[in-house]
Amino acid sequence: METTHILAIRHGETDWNVATRIQGQIDISLNAQGEWQAIQVAKALADEDIHAVYASDLSRALVTAQHIASHHALEVSRILPLRERHYGDFEGLTWDEIKQAHPADATRWHDRDPHWTPANGGESLLMLHARVLHMVNDIAARHLGQQIALVTHGGVLDIFYRIATGQDLQVARSWGLRNTAINRLLWTPQGLQLVGWADERHLDLDTREESST
Repeated sequence: METTHILAIRHGETDWNVATRIQGQIDISLNAQGEWQAIQVAKALADEDIHAVYASDLSRALVTAQHIASHHALEVSRILPLRERHYGDFEGLTWDEIKQAHPADATRWHDRDPHWTPANGGESLLMLHARVLHMVNDIAARHLGQQIALVTHGGVLDIFYRIATGQDLQVARSWGLRNTAINRLLWTPQGLQLVGWADERHLDLDTREESST
C-alpha cells in the first residue's frame, strides 16, 4: 500500500504566544526566539528526504517553512486551509480578557463545545475538523510514496493528532504543541496514523548554546 509521510510542524514563537494573546488568523511575525527555532528545525530536517513543503500563508508559518525549504531547494506552497482556526471577535484578546468580558463564551470554549462558534466569522471545532481533514486528504493523496512538510498552527496540529489517534473533539488535550517541534504522521487512503509526536531534541538548551558559539 502506498503511503505519504508527513512532517507536521508548528510555526516558531511570536510575541503574542508569549503574551498568551489569541492570534487566530491575524498575521503576527516571529520574534527572535521564533526565528532561532525556525533555523533549528530547518537544520534538524536538512538530511530528510522532503519532496514538498506546504505552509499557511500567515508569516509566522510561512517564514518557518521557508527556512525548512531552503535546505531542499524547494519553494513553499502557500495554502489557506493550513491557517489557524478563526476565532472571530476573540482574536487579539488574551484568555483573561475573554473570561472577563465574555464569561459564557469562555465557558463553552473551555469545555470544548464542538458547536460553539466565535462571533464574526469564527470557526467551530467541527468546522475546523472538517477543513483540516479535507485539506490533509487532498494534499497527501498528491504525494504517495513521498515525504512532505506541512507548517501550520497549534489548532490545526491538535486536529491532526485527534484524527490520527481517534480522540474526540471534546477530550481535553494532553499532548504537546510546542513551537517547531517535529511531529510525524503517516497517511494512507484509509486515514491518518501517528508515527511520532513532539520531537523537541533540536530545541534543547545544549543545542542553542552550541549554535551561538
